[in-house]
Amino acid sequence: MRIEQASRTTDQGLVEPAHRIEVVCAACGYDLDEGELEADTCSDCGQVLNLRRHVAIQVTTVPASVGGTLP
Repeated sequence: MRIEQASRTTDQGLVEPAHRIEVVCAACGYDLDEGELEADTCSDCGQVLNLRRHVAIQVTTVPASVGGTLP
């Protein structure tokens, strides 16, 4: 199962970056859907579900910064 969220700016002015979450069976790497998550069994290998999640975050902005040197 893949969930993708585009970047957005919240009401408080904070930037929520674009991100993607992938959920697969930890035993065989099969891409699961919502029905299989509810069944709690992988339909590919038949194992009880042990999930593996991969999260990718895309940096969309760089915050302002101030730099300096010590004397």
